[in-house]
Amino acid sequence: MAWIYLVAAGILEIVWAYTMKQSHGFTRLAPTVVTIVTMIGSFGLLSIAMRTLPLGTAYTIWTGIGAVGAFLVGIMVLGESANPMRIAAAALIVSGLVMMKLSSSA
Repeated sequence: MAWIYLVAAGILEIVWAYTMKQSHGFTRLAPTVVTIVTMIGSFGLLSIAMRTLPLGTAYTIWTGIGAVGAFLVGIMVLGESANPMRIAAAALIVSGLVMMKLSSSA
């Protein structure tokens, strides 16, 4: 169950990163509210996952899901660059996440 909480926390991290961008420096109310609510939800779910998962594993996976997810949202929704170097960097992050999961005892 901890892994489900952790993945959900990572997805909420993607949402808050995107809505933070849309808030234009917290000057737009609706995206600002969504950012704050999803941040709280993301941190809450991460804390629940950390009850049983090791700190290093949980935090690495959470930030990795957020980083790669925000990267993909940037490309697919915001039209950001998808050059080979950025794609290779994201692939390295994903490979690190897979290795972290495989090495976890929880």
